[in-house]
This record gives sequence, structure tokens and C-alpha cells, in this order.
Amino acid sequence: MDITSILGIILGVAAVLVGQVLEGGSVMALVQPTAFLIVIGGTAGAIILSFPMRDLMAAMKVLPYLFLGSPPNFIEYIELLVNLALKARKEGLLALQDDIKDIDNPFLKKGLELMADGTDPALLRDLLETQLSFQEEEITTMSKVWEGAGGFAPTVGILGAVLGLIHVMENLSDPSKLGAGIAVAFVATVYGVGAANLIFIPLGNKIKYKKRQEIILQEMMIEGILSIQAGESPNFIRQKLVVFDPSGKAAESEELA
Repeated sequence: MDITSILGIILGVAAVLVGQVLEGGSVMALVQPTAFLIVIGGTAGAIILSFPMRDLMAAMKVLPYLFLGSPPNFIEYIELLVNLALKARKEGLLALQDDIKDIDNPFLKKGLELMADGTDPALLRDLLETQLSFQEEEITTMSKVWEGAGGFAPTVGILGAVLGLIHVMENLSDPSKLGAGIAVAFVATVYGVGAANLIFIPLGNKIKYKKRQEIILQEMMIEGILSIQAGESPNFIRQKLVVFDPSGKAAESEELA
């Protein structure tokens, strides 16, 4: 579970609510179903108009991964590749076929299978890097969906506020209700700006960050696969791969070893 994603949303929303209370306002004053409907419904409509359904579904399906997914374990895959390199040097590439069958990562499994089949190294690199390019394009699209929502929400919030003010202007005969009516109208703006900057845009950024970690892992896998194919020493392969770990834990474990 990614605790930072959950904590970020909770902290952001809590800061707004606590600020409202400290200013002497009521939390319930921010609860306006009509404003919520206008902002969320309007933003959803704009996003549906802007993107094809395939991209929208991909952007929705990635959400559980953002909150529940674990970061890539670089150390685990480095050890796996080093062990495969050690076995390949002793017994040859064909001896890896049984080990390859047990690998769960589809990208790594595919690359190792092509390597064991004797695919030309340049062709193998080109094929795997092409697959990475498509994944990077998918990441960009998914993040753009949420960033797009972040762009539309404040504007739709202003639209909701204007609609609220129109309703207020229709009831000018009762000045005692003007203040409360205007306050309610501007809740839509709070919803729009808050949803954009506390939820939608951060979600787009988090998609790019977490998926980029996977891309780096796969870039490391490509180097490992080609190094095994080239017959490089396991120790040299380890030294080459540890630099890919963004957390630096792989390099630290190597220094302690």
C-alpha cells in the first residue's frame, strides 16, 4: 500500500476543513450537494468529451494501483538477473529455459525467452525498447486525463458560482438572505479549485511518478538481459544494474555486501 497517496489526500482535505473552522466558519457550510453535482458532473462531461473511452478506462483502472500498489523491488530483480547470468556462464543460455518459465514479470519473461531463442542483440534491444515507448505513451495519456480534469474543474466551479449568483440576484427582494446565498454560490468555486489542486492534478503527477519507476525497472531488465546474452561476468552485471535503483537501496546493499 502506498501510504503517501492516501495521506496526501487526507492531509489536503483536512487542511481546508480545519482552516474553515479556525476562521469561525462551519464545516457544514461547505457541504452543498448542488455545487458538488455541478463541479463533478461538469468536469466529468468535459473529460468524456476530450478523451476516447479507452483512455478514460485506463485512467480509472490505474487508481487502485496508485493507492494499493507496491514500488518495484529493484534488488529482487537484480539478484534474479545476476543468478541467471551465473547459470548462463556455467551451462549456457539454453539452460535458463526452466528458470524463465517460473518468472512472473511478463516483460522480463518475454525478453529472456527471446534471448534464449538466439535473437540478435540489436534486434532484441530494439524490440524491447519499442515496447517501452508504447508504455511511456500510455503513461502520458493516463496522466493527461487527470491533469485535464484538474484544468476543467476550477472553470466549472466558477460556472457553478455564477449560477448560484444568478439565483441570488433573482431573490434581491429579501436582503437578509443575500449573504448566505452568495456564500453558498462560492462553494462551487471551492469544490472546483480544491478538487483540481488537491486530487486531480496530484493524481496525474503520481501516475507519472509510479509508472516511471516501472519504466526504469524495465530499462534495467533490458540491460541485464543483453548483458547475460553477451556473456558478461555476474559481478560486472550487478555493478551495472544497481545504478538503476532510484532509491539507492541496491547500491547500499552492494556496499554492505
